[in-house]
Amino acid sequence: MRTLIVEDDFTCRLLLLEILKNYGSVHIAANGKEAVEMTRIALETGEPYDLICLDIMMPEMDGQEALRMIREQETARGIRSTQGARIVMMTALDDVHSVINAFSKLCDGYLVKPIKKTALLEKVRGLGLID
Repeated sequence: MRTLIVEDDFTCRLLLLEILKNYGSVHIAANGKEAVEMTRIALETGEPYDLICLDIMMPEMDGQEALRMIREQETARGIRSTQGARIVMMTALDDVHSVINAFSKLCDGYLVKPIKKTALLEKVRGLGLID
């Protein structure tokens, strides 16, 4: 499994890296702008990400905008959202508006911080990416 962690908080990045590194290669982006660029390169080289863990509140470009742009990149290459990267949004916000907005932009899941290892692995398992 190829994973991209998109998180501006250093501690959260390390936690996610520790949880996911045993399941395949893990790359890190500190903001949405970096994530969009890394996703573009991964698609162009034929090595797309299987999982993207995407924080919502970040500098440079927030997760909602990054999600929209990543899905546009996939669509431009003929990849439907159901065939593209599995994108799990992560945020400290636990409000209905954020959830609806994320799902309207075709995310595959939503986790509220602080991220718990069991919840993350259960979500990834539910997406069919690990056993």
